Amino acid sequence: MKKKINLLTKIALIALSLAVTSAPSSAQNLLESQSASGVQKTNSRILYHDGPVRTGVQNVYFIYYGCWTSECGSLNDTAAMQILSEFTATVGNTPYMTINSTYSDFTGHAASPSLVYAGLVVDRSYAHGNDLTTADVVAIISDAILGFALPQDPQGIYVVVASADIASNETGFCIPGAKPFHSSATVNGGILPYVFLGNPDRCRTVAGSNFGLVTPNGSFSGDAMVGNFAHAINGLLTNPNGTGWYDRYGLEDADKCTSTFGETYTTVNGARANIRLGQRDFLLEQNWVNARKGYCAMFP
Repeated sequence: MKKKINLLTKIALIALSLAVTSAPSSAQNLLESQSASGVQKTNSRILYHDGPVRTGVQNVYFIYYGCWTSECGSLNDTAAMQILSEFTATVGNTPYMTINSTYSDFTGHAASPSLVYAGLVVDRSYAHGNDLTTADVVAIISDAILGFALPQDPQGIYVVVASADIASNETGFCIPGAKPFHSSATVNGGILPYVFLGNPDRCRTVAGSNFGLVTPNGSFSGDAMVGNFAHAINGLLTNPNGTGWYDRYGLEDADKCTSTFGETYTTVNGARANIRLGQRDFLLEQNWVNARKGYCAMFP
């Protein structure tokens, strides 16, 4: 009887060993899935670190780097350019953007909910190559300012948008779990905030993971870039220099609401959306309301 029990015990241990051996693969897949979705729930307040927030009306300038227009063949993406422009022109001072104004600096001045679409330029030079570092992104902005294509505006936010043939490993674009990138840098003697938007057509399952085959405006790249831009701009307004608002894990307001959308509705074309601005529908991640322990929402 004892030998039988020992034999059963050995069989059980072997089975357990096989299960444990195979578990890391499943666990790793789960971790990778969570990383790719970017879901972050910390249930902790965002803390202020004594630095500035962006106050006053913010003028948003777009620099489309690479090839975008009809002569570019498969890279032609003027629809995405139009969608980004219309979103920027209509989202300012909405309840969604007003969440940012609940964060203020040490003087009591609130982060601005006011965005103005200030124009765009297309840089087809490929002067900084096909894999952009942060230094390259800053240089692209500097080129546009020094070439008098855009003004050097202390109230400006500069958004470098890459065509689908452009990579940017240093900013984390196309890397699962990386947040939409924003920063600030000294450009021609002035500190300017900027955003880098990679083209989601380059890595759809990462940069556009929130969207299926049908998107609100019929443009996968345009709709996904709007979502990434909204995420980045929320963090930029409340933490432009890395010394403003973020939690104990380093998460900014929008980071804490990655892949959360609240109540959604179905658009005419069958896509999912949660906000209508002007004549377009969009699917935006919620933003963090820093009340009590905090929560994700589409309005304060």
